[in-house]
Amino acid sequence: MDKVRPAVVMHRDFAGRRLNSVLVVPLISTLREVPTAVRLGPADGLDRDCIAPLDNLTNLPRERFVRRIGALDASRMQELCRALAVAVSCG
Repeated sequence: MDKVRPAVVMHRDFAGRRLNSVLVVPLISTLREVPTAVRLGPADGLDRDCIAPLDNLTNLPRERFVRRIGALDASRMQELCRALAVAVSCG
C-alpha cells in the first residue's frame, strides 16, 4: 500500500497477534457493485462510503498498522467471506 488508508484485517484475532504480517483488504473510495466487493461506510465506523474489494488482498507487516478504527460485526464479516469465496472461486 502506497499511503495510509483504512483496511479490513482478514485474520482471526488470535492468529493476527502471532504473525509478523497480516492479511488485509485495503478499502477504496471508488464505489462499484461487483460480487467480489462489500460496501462499507459510516455505519461501520468509517468517515465515508467505500468498498472492500476482496480481489485485492495483500499482506502487510504488523508495524505498518497505525491505529484501529473499529470492528465489523459478524454479519458484515460474513459478507466479506462470501465476496472472498467469489474472488477465489471457492463456492
